[in-house]
Amino acid sequence: MVGSKFFNWCLYLGLMAAIILLLTWGKPHKIVGLFFVSGLAVGSLYALGGIGMVVLYRATGVLNFANGAMGAAGVMTAWQLGEWGVWPPLTWLSAIAVALVLSVGYGRFIAPALAWREPVVKAVATLGFALIILGLVSYLWIDDPRKFSLPTDKIGVRILGLRVTVTRLIVLAMSVGIVVLIHQYLTRTSIGLHMRALANNRDVSALIGIPILRTETIAWGISGVIAGFTGLMFGDLIRLEPTVITFMVIPSIAAAICGRLESLGLVLIGGLSMGVIESLLTLSPYLKSVRPIAPFIIAALVLLYFQRGRRLSFGGAD
Repeated sequence: MVGSKFFNWCLYLGLMAAIILLLTWGKPHKIVGLFFVSGLAVGSLYALGGIGMVVLYRATGVLNFANGAMGAAGVMTAWQLGEWGVWPPLTWLSAIAVALVLSVGYGRFIAPALAWREPVVKAVATLGFALIILGLVSYLWIDDPRKFSLPTDKIGVRILGLRVTVTRLIVLAMSVGIVVLIHQYLTRTSIGLHMRALANNRDVSALIGIPILRTETIAWGISGVIAGFTGLMFGDLIRLEPTVITFMVIPSIAAAICGRLESLGLVLIGGLSMGVIESLLTLSPYLKSVRPIAPFIIAALVLLYFQRGRRLSFGGAD
C-alpha cells in the first residue's frame, strides 16, 4: 500500500514537472522565474485553504464551503481598521479573530444540529452560511476599488537573480510550517488523537467517551485561524474583493481533493503545483484562456485516477 502511494505521487510529480517544462520551453529564464514564484505564492494560498478544510473534514465530516467567506470578512475588517488608523498588527490579528469567531460560532451552535445528517447536507449548510457572510460583507462594504498591503511587500530578497517579496516567502513558509505543526499536533497530543478517532468512527468515539463537542470546536477553531490568515494574505497578494476571496474556496477544494481529503502533505503538493501551472499557463498564447479552470482539471484527473475501478459516490455511514 505504501509503495503504491509512493508510486502514485511520484507519477503525479513527474507529470507536473513535464507540464511545467512544456509550458516554459524556450521562454526567457527571468520571465519563467517571475511566473514560477508568483505561482508558488498563489499555490500556497490554495494549499492553506485546502489544509484548513481537510483538518476540519477529518475531525467533523464537514466540507466547509464557508472558509473563503470567513477569510473575506476577516481581511475586510482589517482593511477598515487600518483606514481608521488602528495600529497595523492589531488589524492583522483582527482578521484572524473575525474568521475564528465565525468558524467557532458555526461549529458550536449550528454544526451540532446537523451532526448526524448526510455529508452533502452538511456541506450545503456551510455554503448557505458562506452566502450569508458574503451578503453581510457586501452590505457593509460597497463594491469600490480597495488596496490592502503589508509592510513586508516593500521588502525583497534576491533568489537566483529574482527579487522575491518577503510576503510571498512568508506565505510559502507558513503553508509548509502549518502542515508540519498540524501533523505534530494530531500525532502527539490527546486532542489530536481525539480528532483522529473522530475521523475514523464518530459513533465509536462517542461510545468510548471522547468529548466530541469540545474536540470538534477545537477543529473549527484551527480551521478558522487558517481561514483568517489565508484571507489576509489573499487580500494582499491577489485582490481585496470579498466575492473573489469567498470563492477562493473552490480551488482550495481542488487542492484538498488532491490529498483525497486525508493527507495534509499531498494537499500542500497539490496546491503548490496547481498554483504554478495556473501561473505558467499565462506564457502560452493558446492555453492562457484555460487558467481559471486548471486547478479543477488537475483535481478531476487525480480523483478519476485514484477512483479507477471503483464507483464514485458522495455519502457517509449515516
